Amino acid sequence: MVPMLRYLRALVTLLAVVMALGMIAIAAILWLRLSAPAPLPELPAGIELPQGSAVEALTFARDWIVVVTGSGEVLLYDHDGVLRGRLQP
Repeated sequence: MVPMLRYLRALVTLLAVVMALGMIAIAAILWLRLSAPAPLPELPAGIELPQGSAVEALTFARDWIVVVTGSGEVLLYDHDGVLRGRLQP
């Protein structure tokens, strides 16, 4: 066998091993990061809904907690649980 072909064969084999190890490392990192449960934001204890309203959806924004009621009304609360605004459908 020509010496350069032996060298090329070794390089290709080394490349295949490095690629396999890289794929295993990426799969392990994704598995570790995605298997941990995401922490849920804390809901203030003082949130009071208007009488007769039921929560349909709840969203946590940077400065607001947004509650959508069953009738489509949007309620904006701050992080202390104080109602700051209402939007009617």
